[in-house]
Order: sequence, then structure tokens, then C-alpha cells
Amino acid sequence: MKAVLCKAYGPPESLTFEEIESPAIGRSGVRIGVHACGVNFPDVLIIKGEYQFKPPFPFSPGAEVAGVVLEVGSDVTNIAVGDRVIGMTGWNGFAEEVVVDAAKCLKMPANMDFATGAAIPMTYGTSYHALVQRAQLVAGETLLVHGATGGVGTAAVEIGKLLGAKVIATGGSDEKLQALQKLYGIEHVLNYKSDSNWKDRVKELTGGNGADVVYDPVGGDVFEQSLRCINWNGRLLVIGFASGAIPAAKANLILLKGCAVVGVFWGAFSARDPGLNAKNFEQLLRWFEAGSLKPAISHRFPLERAADALNAIQRREVVGKAVLLTSRN
Repeated sequence: MKAVLCKAYGPPESLTFEEIESPAIGRSGVRIGVHACGVNFPDVLIIKGEYQFKPPFPFSPGAEVAGVVLEVGSDVTNIAVGDRVIGMTGWNGFAEEVVVDAAKCLKMPANMDFATGAAIPMTYGTSYHALVQRAQLVAGETLLVHGATGGVGTAAVEIGKLLGAKVIATGGSDEKLQALQKLYGIEHVLNYKSDSNWKDRVKELTGGNGADVVYDPVGGDVFEQSLRCINWNGRLLVIGFASGAIPAAKANLILLKGCAVVGVFWGAFSARDPGLNAKNFEQLLRWFEAGSLKPAISHRFPLERAADALNAIQRREVVGKAVLLTSRN
């Protein structure tokens, strides 16, 4: 089989595409013939050695795949050869075949294509956990989503609307924000690059109160400004640091706002509470089957052009997700 390999830390151009042996399957393993792979910002970080996890070389980036089951281990009873599944790999997903534990597989709805399946796990898993378990967002509250045109951002916007929140979306590109409005019908979008007073606009749009929940995958200065436009009893969700700058929370602002700064680490959550994580995905897939959930995929590349996909992520060209497609698709 062929796979995209990282043999030393570096930029996307340092990746190779070559023939390797298919991975061994254990008793609880599921071998998936991959049709599509999701591409995420952490894939950029992991090949540079800047992610929380540092797999041994050589490894493939890629945390999520969708495909058809080719083989199952002797202990696997809930998944069969021929099933269409989503697999959560963590890494090693940019390949024509992967082996994942059966507990990390989801059967795909009949009306879901492989590209969509590969676009769901990381971004929608993160955003659902963030908004439901960590923020306890309720209908009628105002949700401020930063980096709203990216993968986790679009997922947060869509889930927030499905939960009945009033959504304010921010980003750094008018063109991408307009595309987001067309996708999900958001009333209010703010460009925090061209409008330095965006926090004041958030207050205006909320009658002076501020946002009840802030979803922040950006970090840097956006984080501190969010503390200045959050409502009393607000929840500021720390998702990541796409800006490259890890902020330091000013404790006086947290005190004065009576707000909470809440960390969100979906990978650790899914490992610690797989049962609740599975229930989260059951709801997400029900929404999809009903036609309510429509993940955005703006870029599709063949597997061998993984570097182009990662560069599109780095250059902030993607609205929603980028997906790699194998020769099986």
C-alpha cells in the first residue's frame, strides 16, 4: 500500500509518498481500505514536531479516515467486513489502508459519502464536546465563534445553531466570512483583522452584555479581547492556538466578569470517557441523517498531494475542511 510519510520534522514539502507494508491487525483491530482522509491543523503541527503527541518516525499525519472494512480481528463483533466506516486514527491516516481499534470506528449512515465521513470526527467531535459538555450551551444564549471559517470553527457554528444559540462568527477574511454566511445563514460576522473594535461590536450586538460562550481556537490577542466582551457567568473555551501565540489569562478580567476559562482537549476526553464520546457521535450522525448537519468541504486533493492540502490549511485558504481522496474513491 502507499502512504504519506514523515521521516523527519519539517514543512509539508518534506513529506514523501511511497510504498510501505500494510499494518498488522490485532484481535480488536479493524483494517480499513481508505477512501478519504480528513486534513486538520494539528496535521501541520505534528509533522513539525509542535503537537502534543510525537509519534516515532516514520509516521503518517492524518487523524481521521473513511472507507470500507477489509478485515476484522478475532474479538471484533460489532463491525463486519464490507461495512462503511469512519475511523479515528490519531495519526497514520494519510494512507491507503489503516488499522484502528474497533472502539474507534463508527458505521457511516447510508446517505453519507466518504469525503464527508472523513471530515467529521476531529472537528465535530471537538466542537460538540466543547459546546455541550464543557460550555453547557443552552438555547437562546449567544455564542461567539472565533476562527469561524476553519474546520473546528465551522463545526462550532453549525452545532451552535442546532443547539439554538445566537451565533456571532469572526474571521480574518471577508470573502471566507461571506462564504460562511451562505453556508449556514449566520446573521452576524465580524472581521477581527480589519476591525480592531470587534469586541465593541460584540457588545453592541448583545445589548451591552457580551457573549455567553466564546469558542476560541485562535489564542493570542483574540483571547484577551474575548475576556473583555464576555457576559457575566460566561464560558471562554480554549480550543487551540492557530495564531501561534499562547495567551496568558488576566485573572482580574476573569474575576470582574465572573466568567470561567475552560480547557477543551477532545482527544483526552474521548480516551477517558469513550461511552459519552460515542453518544456525542450518535447525536451528530442523527443530525446528519435528518439533513440538519452539512459539513463544509472546500478543498479536495488526491492522497499524493497531501503537501498541497496541508499548505492550503496553513495559508488559511480552506472554508471548513480539506479532504484527501485515495484511488479507491
